[in-house]
Amino acid sequence: MWAVPESLSTLGRRLAGELRGGPAGDIVERCLTNTWATAMSWGASPGSLSAGVSDASSEVFVKTGDIPAMWLRDSTAQVRPYLGVATDPEVGDVLAAVSRRQIRCVLLDPYANAFNDGPTGAHGEPGDLPTPGDWVWERKYELDSLCAPLQLAYAIRRATGREDHLDEAFHRAAWRIVRLWRAEQSHHTQSPYRFVRPSGPFAGDTLPLNGHGAAVGWTGMTWSGFRPSDDACVHGYLVPANALASTSLHGLAELAAAVLDDTELAHECWRLADEIDAGILAHAVTEVDGDSVLAYEVDGLGATLMCDDANLPSLLSLPLSGWCVPEDPLYRATRRFTLSEANPSYFRGSYASGVGSTHTPDRHIWPLAIATAGLTGSADEAARALETLAATTAGTGLMHESFHVDAPGRFTRDWFGWANAMFCELALEVCGGGVRQFFPVHPRALPGGSGAGGEPA
Repeated sequence: MWAVPESLSTLGRRLAGELRGGPAGDIVERCLTNTWATAMSWGASPGSLSAGVSDASSEVFVKTGDIPAMWLRDSTAQVRPYLGVATDPEVGDVLAAVSRRQIRCVLLDPYANAFNDGPTGAHGEPGDLPTPGDWVWERKYELDSLCAPLQLAYAIRRATGREDHLDEAFHRAAWRIVRLWRAEQSHHTQSPYRFVRPSGPFAGDTLPLNGHGAAVGWTGMTWSGFRPSDDACVHGYLVPANALASTSLHGLAELAAAVLDDTELAHECWRLADEIDAGILAHAVTEVDGDSVLAYEVDGLGATLMCDDANLPSLLSLPLSGWCVPEDPLYRATRRFTLSEANPSYFRGSYASGVGSTHTPDRHIWPLAIATAGLTGSADEAARALETLAATTAGTGLMHESFHVDAPGRFTRDWFGWANAMFCELALEVCGGGVRQFFPVHPRALPGGSGAGGEPA
Protein backbone atom coordinates (compact mmCIF):
# COMPACT_ATOMS: atom_id res chain seq x y z
CA MET A 1 0.00 0.00 0.00
CA TRP A 2 1.20 3.49 -0.84
CA ALA A 3 1.40 6.11 1.88
CA VAL A 4 -1.15 8.84 1.20
CA PRO A 5 0.46 12.26 0.57
CA GLU A 6 -0.27 14.92 3.13
CA SER A 7 -1.90 17.13 0.50
CA LEU A 8 -4.40 14.37 -0.28
CA SER A 9 -5.03 13.64 3.38
CA THR A 10 -5.66 17.34 3.99
CA LEU A 11 -8.12 17.44 1.11
CA GLY A 12 -9.94 14.41 2.49
CA ARG A 13 -10.20 15.95 5.95
CA ARG A 14 -11.48 19.21 4.47
CA LEU A 15 -14.17 17.44 2.49
CA ALA A 16 -15.18 15.37 5.51
CA GLY A 17 -15.43 18.51 7.60
CA GLU A 18 -17.53 20.37 5.06
CA LEU A 19 -19.86 17.37 4.67
CA ARG A 20 -20.08 16.62 8.39
CA GLY A 21 -23.57 15.80 9.60
CA GLY A 22 -24.45 13.62 6.62
CA PRO A 23 -23.40 10.13 5.58
CA ALA A 24 -21.09 11.48 2.85
CA GLY A 25 -18.84 13.05 5.46
CA ASP A 26 -18.22 9.66 7.04
CA ILE A 27 -16.92 7.95 3.91
CA VAL A 28 -15.43 10.61 1.63
CA GLU A 29 -11.86 10.31 2.95
CA ARG A 30 -11.85 6.56 2.44
CA CYS A 31 -13.23 6.83 -1.09
CA LEU A 32 -10.76 9.60 -1.96
CA THR A 33 -7.67 7.62 -0.97
CA ASN A 34 -8.92 4.25 -2.22
CA THR A 35 -7.17 4.24 -5.60
CA TRP A 36 -3.99 5.83 -4.27
CA ALA A 37 -3.59 3.43 -1.36
CA THR A 38 -4.78 0.20 -2.96
CA ALA A 39 -4.68 0.27 -6.76
CA MET A 40 -1.49 2.08 -7.87
CA SER A 41 2.02 0.74 -8.31
CA TRP A 42 5.20 1.74 -10.09
CA GLY A 43 5.37 0.01 -13.47
CA ALA A 44 6.84 -3.44 -13.95
CA SER A 45 10.21 -3.93 -15.60
CA PRO A 46 10.08 -3.13 -19.33
CA GLY A 47 11.25 -6.66 -20.15
CA SER A 48 11.18 -7.23 -23.89
CA LEU A 49 9.37 -4.01 -24.80
CA SER A 50 9.84 -2.72 -28.29
CA ALA A 51 7.48 0.27 -28.09
CA GLY A 52 10.39 2.64 -27.58
CA VAL A 53 8.90 4.70 -24.76
CA SER A 54 10.28 5.81 -21.42
CA ASP A 55 11.62 3.40 -18.81
CA ALA A 56 8.88 1.73 -16.78
CA SER A 57 10.35 3.04 -13.53
CA SER A 58 8.79 6.40 -14.47
CA GLU A 59 5.34 4.90 -15.04
CA VAL A 60 2.45 4.08 -12.70
CA PHE A 61 0.07 1.17 -13.24
CA VAL A 62 -3.51 1.63 -11.98
CA LYS A 63 -5.63 -1.48 -11.60
CA THR A 64 -9.37 -1.04 -11.77
CA GLY A 65 -10.04 -2.64 -8.37
CA ASP A 66 -10.97 -6.30 -8.08
CA ILE A 67 -9.70 -7.00 -11.62
CA PRO A 68 -5.89 -6.95 -11.86
CA ALA A 69 -5.79 -4.97 -15.11
CA MET A 70 -5.54 -1.31 -16.09
CA TRP A 71 -8.30 0.14 -18.26
CA LEU A 72 -7.32 3.33 -20.08
CA ARG A 73 -10.74 4.84 -19.38
CA ASP A 74 -10.95 3.76 -15.75
CA SER A 75 -7.44 4.83 -14.86
CA THR A 76 -8.11 8.37 -16.06
CA ALA A 77 -11.38 8.48 -14.12
CA GLN A 78 -9.76 7.03 -11.00
CA VAL A 79 -7.16 9.80 -10.73
CA ARG A 80 -9.38 12.75 -11.74
CA PRO A 81 -9.99 13.86 -8.10
CA TYR A 82 -6.22 13.99 -7.51
CA LEU A 83 -5.95 16.87 -9.96
CA GLY A 84 -7.29 19.01 -7.13
CA VAL A 85 -3.91 18.68 -5.36
CA ALA A 86 -1.75 18.10 -8.45
CA THR A 87 0.47 21.10 -7.66
CA ASP A 88 1.93 18.92 -4.89
CA PRO A 89 5.03 17.55 -6.70
CA GLU A 90 4.45 14.06 -5.30
CA VAL A 91 0.93 13.92 -6.69
CA GLY A 92 1.91 15.62 -9.94
CA ASP A 93 4.73 13.14 -10.53
CA VAL A 94 2.38 10.20 -10.05
CA LEU A 95 -0.22 11.65 -12.40
CA ALA A 96 2.44 12.20 -15.07
CA ALA A 97 3.61 8.61 -14.53
CA VAL A 98 0.04 7.34 -15.04
CA SER A 99 -0.08 9.31 -18.28
CA ARG A 100 3.20 7.79 -19.46
CA ARG A 101 1.91 4.27 -18.78
CA GLN A 102 -1.25 5.04 -20.75
CA ILE A 103 0.82 6.25 -23.68
CA ARG A 104 2.92 3.08 -23.56
CA CYS A 105 -0.31 1.08 -23.76
CA VAL A 106 -1.59 3.03 -26.77
CA LEU A 107 1.68 2.46 -28.62
CA LEU A 108 1.57 -1.25 -27.77
CA ASP A 109 -1.98 -1.78 -29.09
CA PRO A 110 -4.38 1.12 -29.76
CA TYR A 111 -7.31 -1.27 -30.24
CA ALA A 112 -7.02 -2.73 -26.72
CA ASN A 113 -9.07 -1.46 -23.79
CA ALA A 114 -7.28 -3.09 -20.81
CA PHE A 115 -3.65 -3.96 -20.09
CA ASN A 116 -1.50 -6.06 -17.77
CA ASP A 117 1.24 -4.75 -15.52
CA GLY A 118 3.92 -6.10 -17.80
CA PRO A 119 4.04 -8.79 -20.53
CA THR A 120 2.43 -11.45 -18.32
CA GLY A 121 0.26 -13.03 -21.01
CA ALA A 122 -2.81 -12.89 -18.74
CA HIS A 123 -6.12 -12.38 -20.56
CA GLY A 124 -9.64 -11.77 -19.31
CA GLU A 125 -10.86 -14.58 -21.58
CA PRO A 126 -8.02 -16.81 -22.83
CA GLY A 127 -9.79 -17.87 -26.04
CA ASP A 128 -10.30 -14.45 -27.63
CA LEU A 129 -9.42 -14.15 -31.32
CA PRO A 130 -7.18 -12.74 -32.59
CA THR A 131 -5.07 -13.70 -29.57
CA PRO A 132 -4.10 -10.49 -27.71
CA GLY A 133 -0.46 -9.67 -27.06
CA ASP A 134 1.18 -10.46 -23.73
CA TRP A 135 0.66 -6.92 -22.42
CA VAL A 136 -3.07 -6.95 -23.26
CA TRP A 137 -5.72 -8.12 -20.80
CA GLU A 138 -8.59 -7.53 -23.22
CA ARG A 139 -8.76 -6.25 -26.80
CA LYS A 140 -12.19 -4.69 -27.09
CA TYR A 141 -11.97 -1.59 -29.24
CA GLU A 142 -13.76 1.20 -27.41
CA LEU A 143 -13.57 4.68 -28.88
CA ASP A 144 -13.64 6.33 -25.47
CA SER A 145 -10.57 4.34 -24.35
CA LEU A 146 -8.42 6.38 -26.72
CA CYS A 147 -10.00 9.61 -25.49
CA ALA A 148 -8.84 8.87 -21.94
CA PRO A 149 -5.05 9.33 -22.41
CA LEU A 150 -5.65 12.56 -24.34
CA GLN A 151 -7.96 13.83 -21.60
CA LEU A 152 -5.55 13.05 -18.77
CA ALA A 153 -2.49 14.48 -20.53
CA TYR A 154 -4.36 17.71 -21.20
CA ALA A 155 -5.67 17.96 -17.63
CA ILE A 156 -2.22 17.47 -16.09
CA ARG A 157 -0.87 20.42 -18.04
CA ARG A 158 -3.85 22.58 -17.10
CA ALA A 159 -3.65 21.65 -13.41
CA THR A 160 0.13 21.88 -12.96
CA GLY A 161 1.67 23.70 -15.90
CA ARG A 162 4.07 20.82 -16.47
CA GLU A 163 4.75 19.45 -19.95
CA ASP A 164 7.37 16.75 -19.40
CA HIS A 165 4.77 14.05 -20.04
CA LEU A 166 4.00 15.56 -23.45
CA ASP A 167 7.11 14.02 -24.94
CA GLU A 168 8.01 12.30 -28.20
CA ALA A 169 6.11 9.16 -27.20
CA PHE A 170 2.97 11.20 -26.53
CA HIS A 171 3.40 12.90 -29.90
CA ARG A 172 3.58 9.54 -31.69
CA ALA A 173 0.62 8.17 -29.76
CA ALA A 174 -1.44 11.27 -30.57
CA TRP A 175 -0.89 10.79 -34.29
CA ARG A 176 -1.64 7.10 -33.97
CA ILE A 177 -4.97 7.83 -32.28
CA VAL A 178 -6.00 10.44 -34.85
CA ARG A 179 -5.07 8.21 -37.79
CA LEU A 180 -6.94 5.26 -36.29
CA TRP A 181 -10.06 7.39 -35.75
CA ARG A 182 -9.78 8.66 -39.32
CA ALA A 183 -9.43 5.10 -40.66
CA GLU A 184 -12.40 3.85 -38.62
CA GLN A 185 -14.43 6.83 -39.80
CA SER A 186 -14.31 6.00 -43.47
CA HIS A 187 -12.85 2.56 -43.99
CA HIS A 188 -14.28 0.29 -41.30
CA THR A 189 -15.08 -2.38 -43.88
CA GLN A 190 -11.34 -2.55 -44.54
CA SER A 191 -10.35 -2.32 -40.86
CA PRO A 192 -7.88 -4.88 -39.52
CA TYR A 193 -9.86 -5.03 -36.28
CA ARG A 194 -12.09 -7.94 -35.37
CA PHE A 195 -13.19 -9.49 -32.09
CA VAL A 196 -14.31 -13.07 -31.61
CA ARG A 197 -14.94 -14.78 -28.26
CA PRO A 198 -15.51 -18.40 -29.34
CA SER A 199 -16.85 -19.88 -26.11
CA GLY A 200 -17.59 -19.39 -22.44
CA PRO A 201 -20.23 -17.37 -20.59
CA PHE A 202 -19.39 -14.20 -22.52
CA ALA A 203 -19.34 -15.64 -26.02
CA GLY A 204 -22.08 -13.15 -26.84
CA ASP A 205 -19.39 -10.45 -26.90
CA THR A 206 -18.36 -11.65 -30.36
CA LEU A 207 -19.04 -8.92 -32.93
CA PRO A 208 -21.32 -9.78 -35.87
CA LEU A 209 -20.05 -10.64 -39.36
CA ASN A 210 -17.21 -12.85 -38.17
CA GLY A 211 -16.01 -10.34 -35.61
CA HIS A 212 -15.99 -7.24 -37.81
CA GLY A 213 -19.23 -5.71 -36.49
CA ALA A 214 -22.57 -4.95 -38.10
CA ALA A 215 -22.69 -2.97 -41.34
CA VAL A 216 -22.41 0.82 -41.14
CA GLY A 217 -22.66 3.72 -43.58
CA TRP A 218 -20.73 6.97 -43.74
CA THR A 219 -21.78 9.60 -41.18
CA GLY A 220 -18.65 11.58 -40.34
CA MET A 221 -18.50 9.88 -36.94
CA THR A 222 -15.88 7.24 -36.14
CA TRP A 223 -16.69 3.60 -35.42
CA SER A 224 -16.53 1.78 -32.08
CA GLY A 225 -16.88 -1.94 -31.49
CA PHE A 226 -17.73 -1.73 -27.80
CA ARG A 227 -19.29 0.62 -25.27
CA PRO A 228 -17.59 1.90 -22.11
CA SER A 229 -19.49 -0.87 -20.31
CA ASP A 230 -17.35 -3.33 -22.34
CA ASP A 231 -20.58 -4.56 -23.98
CA ALA A 232 -20.72 -4.76 -27.76
CA CYS A 233 -22.32 -1.91 -29.68
CA VAL A 234 -25.53 -2.77 -31.51
CA HIS A 235 -24.76 -0.11 -34.12
CA GLY A 236 -21.28 1.09 -34.94
CA TYR A 237 -21.46 4.79 -34.14
CA LEU A 238 -21.61 5.33 -30.39
CA VAL A 239 -22.84 8.91 -30.05
CA PRO A 240 -21.59 9.93 -26.57
CA ALA A 241 -18.17 8.44 -27.32
CA ASN A 242 -18.01 10.43 -30.54
CA ALA A 243 -18.92 13.60 -28.64
CA LEU A 244 -16.08 12.93 -26.18
CA ALA A 245 -13.72 12.22 -29.08
CA SER A 246 -14.59 15.56 -30.65
CA THR A 247 -13.91 17.40 -27.39
CA SER A 248 -10.67 15.46 -26.94
CA LEU A 249 -9.56 16.42 -30.45
CA HIS A 250 -10.02 20.09 -29.61
CA GLY A 251 -7.87 19.60 -26.52
CA LEU A 252 -5.24 17.75 -28.53
CA ALA A 253 -5.21 20.52 -31.15
CA GLU A 254 -4.37 22.97 -28.36
CA LEU A 255 -1.50 20.75 -27.18
CA ALA A 256 -0.28 20.24 -30.74
CA ALA A 257 -0.10 23.98 -31.35
CA ALA A 258 1.19 25.10 -27.95
CA VAL A 259 3.54 22.26 -26.94
CA LEU A 260 4.23 19.83 -29.77
CA ASP A 261 4.87 22.49 -32.44
CA ASP A 262 2.85 20.45 -34.92
CA THR A 263 0.39 22.61 -36.84
CA GLU A 264 -0.43 19.72 -39.17
CA LEU A 265 -1.69 17.66 -36.23
CA ALA A 266 -3.66 20.61 -34.88
CA HIS A 267 -5.43 21.20 -38.20
CA GLU A 268 -6.16 17.49 -38.64
CA CYS A 269 -7.71 17.42 -35.14
CA TRP A 270 -9.96 20.40 -35.95
CA ARG A 271 -11.06 18.91 -39.28
CA LEU A 272 -11.88 15.50 -37.82
CA ALA A 273 -13.73 17.05 -34.84
CA ASP A 274 -15.88 19.11 -37.20
CA GLU A 275 -16.75 16.03 -39.27
CA ILE A 276 -17.68 14.07 -36.15
CA ASP A 277 -19.87 16.91 -34.87
CA ALA A 278 -21.61 17.24 -38.22
CA GLY A 279 -22.24 13.50 -38.17
CA ILE A 280 -23.75 13.61 -34.69
CA LEU A 281 -26.10 16.46 -35.57
CA ALA A 282 -27.09 15.00 -38.95
CA HIS A 283 -27.56 11.35 -38.01
CA ALA A 284 -28.12 11.07 -34.25
CA VAL A 285 -30.81 13.68 -33.59
CA THR A 286 -34.27 12.14 -33.52
CA GLU A 287 -37.66 13.05 -32.10
CA VAL A 288 -39.24 11.76 -28.89
CA ASP A 289 -42.59 13.18 -27.75
CA GLY A 290 -42.09 16.25 -29.90
CA ASP A 291 -38.58 16.99 -28.62
CA SER A 292 -35.30 16.64 -30.50
CA VAL A 293 -33.07 14.22 -28.57
CA LEU A 294 -29.86 12.35 -29.25
CA ALA A 295 -29.80 8.62 -29.92
CA TYR A 296 -27.27 6.45 -28.11
CA GLU A 297 -26.10 4.58 -31.24
CA VAL A 298 -26.72 4.85 -34.97
CA ASP A 299 -25.43 2.94 -37.97
CA GLY A 300 -25.59 5.54 -40.75
CA LEU A 301 -28.06 3.33 -42.59
CA GLY A 302 -31.18 4.56 -40.82
CA ALA A 303 -31.14 2.49 -37.62
CA THR A 304 -31.02 4.16 -34.20
CA LEU A 305 -30.84 2.85 -30.63
CA MET A 306 -32.79 4.95 -28.16
CA CYS A 307 -31.40 4.37 -24.68
CA ASP A 308 -28.59 5.49 -22.42
CA ASP A 309 -26.11 3.49 -20.34
CA ALA A 310 -24.71 4.21 -16.90
CA ASN A 311 -21.09 4.01 -18.04
CA LEU A 312 -19.29 7.17 -19.08
CA PRO A 313 -19.23 8.68 -21.60
CA SER A 314 -23.01 8.63 -21.77
CA LEU A 315 -25.66 10.92 -23.14
CA LEU A 316 -26.29 12.05 -19.57
CA SER A 317 -22.62 12.98 -19.19
CA LEU A 318 -22.34 15.21 -22.30
CA PRO A 319 -21.70 18.42 -20.28
CA LEU A 320 -19.15 16.55 -18.17
CA SER A 321 -17.50 15.45 -21.44
CA GLY A 322 -17.20 19.14 -22.30
CA TRP A 323 -19.28 18.78 -25.47
CA CYS A 324 -22.10 21.12 -24.44
CA VAL A 325 -23.39 23.18 -21.55
CA PRO A 326 -26.09 21.77 -19.24
CA GLU A 327 -28.52 24.42 -20.54
CA ASP A 328 -28.18 23.30 -24.18
CA PRO A 329 -31.77 22.60 -25.38
CA LEU A 330 -30.75 19.40 -27.18
CA TYR A 331 -29.05 18.17 -24.01
CA ARG A 332 -31.97 19.16 -21.76
CA ALA A 333 -34.39 17.12 -23.88
CA THR A 334 -31.95 14.20 -24.05
CA ARG A 335 -31.49 14.35 -20.27
CA ARG A 336 -35.25 14.20 -19.70
CA PHE A 337 -35.38 11.09 -21.88
CA THR A 338 -32.40 9.46 -20.14
CA LEU A 339 -33.84 10.04 -16.66
CA SER A 340 -37.25 8.59 -17.45
CA GLU A 341 -38.85 5.22 -17.97
CA ALA A 342 -38.62 5.86 -21.73
CA ASN A 343 -34.97 4.89 -21.33
CA PRO A 344 -35.01 1.08 -20.97
CA SER A 345 -32.01 1.28 -18.63
CA TYR A 346 -33.68 3.67 -16.16
CA PHE A 347 -35.05 2.20 -12.93
CA ARG A 348 -36.93 3.72 -10.01
CA GLY A 349 -37.13 2.01 -6.61
CA SER A 350 -37.70 2.51 -2.92
CA TYR A 351 -34.07 3.46 -2.16
CA ALA A 352 -32.96 5.25 -5.30
CA SER A 353 -33.55 5.84 -8.99
CA GLY A 354 -31.14 6.14 -11.84
CA VAL A 355 -29.58 4.60 -14.92
CA GLY A 356 -28.37 1.01 -15.10
CA SER A 357 -26.71 -1.01 -17.82
CA THR A 358 -27.08 -4.15 -19.89
CA HIS A 359 -23.80 -5.11 -18.20
CA THR A 360 -25.50 -5.73 -14.84
CA PRO A 361 -28.74 -7.38 -13.62
CA ASP A 362 -32.21 -5.96 -14.06
CA ARG A 363 -33.22 -3.07 -11.75
CA HIS A 364 -29.62 -2.43 -10.75
CA ILE A 365 -28.50 1.20 -11.07
CA TRP A 366 -24.96 2.51 -11.09
CA PRO A 367 -23.38 5.01 -8.70
CA LEU A 368 -21.54 6.33 -11.77
CA ALA A 369 -24.83 7.46 -13.27
CA ILE A 370 -26.14 8.89 -9.99
CA ALA A 371 -22.96 10.94 -9.64
CA THR A 372 -23.20 12.03 -13.28
CA ALA A 373 -26.77 13.22 -12.80
CA GLY A 374 -25.55 15.30 -9.87
CA LEU A 375 -22.52 16.68 -11.72
CA THR A 376 -24.67 17.76 -14.66
CA GLY A 377 -27.64 19.03 -12.66
CA SER A 378 -28.40 21.85 -10.24
CA ALA A 379 -26.64 22.39 -6.91
CA ASP A 380 -29.61 20.78 -5.14
CA GLU A 381 -29.48 17.77 -7.46
CA ALA A 382 -25.76 17.39 -6.80
CA ALA A 383 -26.26 17.47 -3.03
CA ARG A 384 -29.09 14.93 -3.18
CA ALA A 385 -27.07 12.64 -5.40
CA LEU A 386 -24.15 12.73 -2.96
CA GLU A 387 -26.37 11.80 -0.03
CA THR A 388 -28.06 9.01 -2.00
CA LEU A 389 -24.70 7.49 -2.87
CA ALA A 390 -23.44 7.69 0.70
CA ALA A 391 -26.63 6.09 2.02
CA THR A 392 -26.59 3.09 -0.35
CA THR A 393 -23.19 1.47 0.24
CA ALA A 394 -24.75 -1.38 2.27
CA GLY A 395 -22.47 -0.50 5.17
CA THR A 396 -19.24 -0.99 3.21
CA GLY A 397 -18.35 2.69 3.09
CA LEU A 398 -17.32 2.37 -0.57
CA MET A 399 -19.11 2.63 -3.91
CA HIS A 400 -20.08 -0.43 -5.90
CA GLU A 401 -20.51 -1.05 -9.60
CA SER A 402 -24.30 -1.26 -9.26
CA PHE A 403 -26.99 -1.95 -6.66
CA HIS A 404 -30.65 -2.96 -6.69
CA VAL A 405 -33.00 0.00 -6.43
CA ASP A 406 -35.08 -1.76 -3.75
CA ALA A 407 -32.24 -3.49 -1.88
CA PRO A 408 -28.79 -1.78 -1.83
CA GLY A 409 -27.36 -4.86 -0.13
CA ARG A 410 -27.68 -6.62 -3.50
CA PHE A 411 -24.77 -5.13 -5.40
CA THR A 412 -22.14 -6.02 -7.97
CA ARG A 413 -18.39 -5.64 -7.37
CA ASP A 414 -17.19 -4.91 -3.83
CA TRP A 415 -14.25 -2.88 -5.10
CA PHE A 416 -14.58 -0.52 -8.05
CA GLY A 417 -12.12 2.35 -8.12
CA TRP A 418 -13.92 4.33 -10.82
CA ALA A 419 -17.12 4.61 -8.75
CA ASN A 420 -15.19 5.69 -5.64
CA ALA A 421 -13.49 8.42 -7.67
CA MET A 422 -16.78 9.63 -9.16
CA PHE A 423 -18.27 9.92 -5.67
CA CYS A 424 -15.28 12.06 -4.69
CA GLU A 425 -15.52 14.20 -7.81
CA LEU A 426 -19.14 14.89 -6.91
CA ALA A 427 -18.12 15.70 -3.33
CA LEU A 428 -15.49 18.13 -4.62
CA GLU A 429 -18.13 19.80 -6.79
CA VAL A 430 -20.60 20.11 -3.91
CA CYS A 431 -17.87 21.65 -1.76
CA GLY A 432 -16.79 24.10 -4.45
CA GLY A 433 -13.55 22.43 -5.54
CA GLY A 434 -14.42 20.49 -8.69
CA VAL A 435 -11.84 19.41 -11.27
CA ARG A 436 -13.78 19.60 -14.54
CA GLN A 437 -12.11 22.93 -15.37
CA PHE A 438 -8.87 21.09 -16.09
CA PHE A 439 -10.33 19.09 -18.99
CA PRO A 440 -10.90 20.10 -22.62
CA VAL A 441 -14.03 22.06 -23.52
CA HIS A 442 -15.64 21.97 -26.94
CA PRO A 443 -16.12 25.38 -28.63
CA ARG A 444 -19.89 24.77 -28.67
CA ALA A 445 -19.77 24.73 -24.83
CA LEU A 446 -18.00 28.11 -24.60
CA PRO A 447 -19.90 31.42 -24.22
CA GLY A 448 -21.57 32.15 -27.53
CA GLY A 449 -20.59 28.75 -28.93
CA SER A 450 -22.95 26.71 -31.08
CA GLY A 451 -22.66 23.96 -33.62
CA ALA A 452 -19.28 22.60 -34.70
CA GLY A 453 -16.26 24.45 -33.47
CA GLY A 454 -13.70 24.43 -36.24
CA GLU A 455 -10.20 25.80 -35.95
CA PRO A 456 -9.64 29.20 -34.42
CA ALA A 457 -9.64 32.16 -36.80
